[in-house]
Amino acid sequence: MSPRSASVNEELRRRSRERLLQATVELVAERGYEATTLADIADRAGSARGLVSYYFPGKRQLLQSAVHRLMHRTLEAALEREPRSEDGRERLARAIDAILGLAVEQPLLMRTHMAGILQAEGFVQCPEQQRLAALLRDTVARYGTRDVDADYPLLRALLMGAVFAVLLPGAPMPRARLRAELFQRYGLDWELGVPPGGKTPGGTAMEPGQSSK
Repeated sequence: MSPRSASVNEELRRRSRERLLQATVELVAERGYEATTLADIADRAGSARGLVSYYFPGKRQLLQSAVHRLMHRTLEAALEREPRSEDGRERLARAIDAILGLAVEQPLLMRTHMAGILQAEGFVQCPEQQRLAALLRDTVARYGTRDVDADYPLLRALLMGAVFAVLLPGAPMPRARLRAELFQRYGLDWELGVPPGGKTPGGTAMEPGQSSK
């Protein structure tokens, strides 16, 4: 049997890494961070335990990469769903709704992620985080900002603050109120994106988990 090509090996590594990231999201959402071990993640992914350490320096870094991947995929799906729109205001509205929606639909996972970011190591500079950043920067640029380098970090900070407010134990803020504040900040019409309790631009009813809280 001839040896695998470099491109085939690279694809196998990519798939292996993707399985670990997906398994991490699933297990932490089900059990919580402390109850999820690296061995559990490897088992769920169908990977050898050593592969986890090969790709990631530790569980906290693995979780951040996994959540950044989830956020990137969720944001990308929201921006590209039908009917597709190149309008910068619509795309910014979709981005806000997508991130707030994750906080509502995955509270345990997102709360754990936020807690990890506030620790000393902060953001993990991984490919998943970079893809998420690129999407948000592109959204800010299409919105029409004159200074992407200044306005992208501001949008990121505002979204992080809104997610924290949704998840604050004992005193969560309603998603609809936070959405209204962000939409007012950016001059967006309420009907853009996916209004809580409404429909998508394509006329599809929102899922139950997407209703405001």
